[in-house]
Amino acid sequence: MEKVQLFEALARDGKLPGMAVKVLQDGATMLEAGFGLADIDSATPVNPARTVFRVASISKPIAATALLKLVGEGKIGLDDSLYKYLPAYPPKQFDFTIRQLASHTAGIRTYKGKEYALDKPYSIAEGLQVFQDDPLEFEPGKGYLYNSFDWVLLSRVMEVVSGIPFRDYVSREVLEPLGMVHTCPEIPGHLPEHTATFYTRNFSGFRKAVPVDNRYKLAGGGYLSTVGDIARLGEAYRTGQLEYSGLQTEFLTSDTIDGKPTYYGLGWEVSRDSEGRDFYGHTGNSVGAYSLFRVYPEERVVVVILVNCTNPGVENHLESGINAIFREISPLA
Repeated sequence: MEKVQLFEALARDGKLPGMAVKVLQDGATMLEAGFGLADIDSATPVNPARTVFRVASISKPIAATALLKLVGEGKIGLDDSLYKYLPAYPPKQFDFTIRQLASHTAGIRTYKGKEYALDKPYSIAEGLQVFQDDPLEFEPGKGYLYNSFDWVLLSRVMEVVSGIPFRDYVSREVLEPLGMVHTCPEIPGHLPEHTATFYTRNFSGFRKAVPVDNRYKLAGGGYLSTVGDIARLGEAYRTGQLEYSGLQTEFLTSDTIDGKPTYYGLGWEVSRDSEGRDFYGHTGNSVGAYSLFRVYPEERVVVVILVNCTNPGVENHLESGINAIFREISPLA
């Protein structure tokens, strides 16, 4: 199978330590495979059914699913000002909305310095201090700047509105209903069984990644999961299983700036692959992780790839593997 050979080569040739892949077509598993090692020292292979990875920014679609429910219930308005929910947030030169935060058009800055690998046990509320005193990068609605801090703010809004911790709300309203039993926040020192070791790559090979604490940015990049769980999320969207599935179109439609698409909806990338196939999903890159998640609505296909290494630089290889998947799966009527 060409696709398997392409993925096997990545681990065999030392491009990455380990990787899990899952592909669904019409809800049926077309590929579920592990490649390489979940832990190098013990030579533990990746088990696609149970190896747990950092999913990095695939956390955003998880958080967006919680936001969709609160919007559907009328508890949050997408075009409401942030300050309706967080009146104590430091005032900026412009007002901005929930929708602008979710679409990365609010002007909130991205990481600087060592913030990408921050190792502080901040709560979500405490995490606001990292960026709350900085000015906006542009007038909201006039630009696009991808970042995770937007979702720190949104997760704090969801805590205020729901009256419970964000992690608990997501568990109750998203993960449990969808059967995502292997998905959870990463709590340093309390990793689930079968969690892959997190690596970075240098010229001499792979080394264990520096410790990080992602709790404050759980909504933007702090979840752990398996390929099977993320595929469940994709399939729920593809088949309209969500309670407020009528709102999906709004979340899965690319925003535009000056008439040009940003290729980003509300917590979801909305784009085309190298062969012109439309998809929505997300990619992620964080300390010790790279992730890819795509839902192809026309082909009725879900693809999930999780890697236990920071920025392995294998995007083109993965794209080739995805193209091979489409060459090998049965054509759909």
